This record gives sequence, structure tokens and C-alpha cells, in this order.
Amino acid sequence: MPTPEPHGPGWLPGSVWDLKPWWCQPWSILLTGLMVIAGSWVLLHLWWLTAGVSVVIAAWWLLFLVLMPAAWKRSQAEASGN
Repeated sequence: MPTPEPHGPGWLPGSVWDLKPWWCQPWSILLTGLMVIAGSWVLLHLWWLTAGVSVVIAAWWLLFLVLMPAAWKRSQAEASGN
């Protein structure tokens, strides 16, 4: 039996990242966060501001790289009855 074409009828994603565009992949989220942290330091040279930016970026990473994929995986397991 042929494999269903991605995003076609009968296609099931293997992970939440299969559903996201290229700019919302783990590598782009990490790279963007690192660039924002580095940019904060390079432009402002204020350690306390860069530390605050780092905390916000770390929360963003936690949400989108850890919690959201775990919740998606849990919902998929519940939907399939596993």
C-alpha cells in the first residue's frame, strides 16, 4: 500500500513539528532566541537588561520547545486511545 502524501488525505503527522512551517521549527526558535539575546548585549551592553531578555527567551523556549510538543503528544495519544 502506498504511503499517504504529506498533508494529503490519510496523512498522520509523526510529530507536532511536521505541522509547522520552516520558520517555526526548533532550530529557528533556538536561533532566533540566541540572536535576540546576543543583539541585546551587543547593542546595549546592559547585563541586567540582557538577563531579563534571557529569562523571557528561556520561558518562550520552555513553552514552545518543551510544553507544547509534550501536550500535543499527549493529545495524540488520547485521541488514538493509547
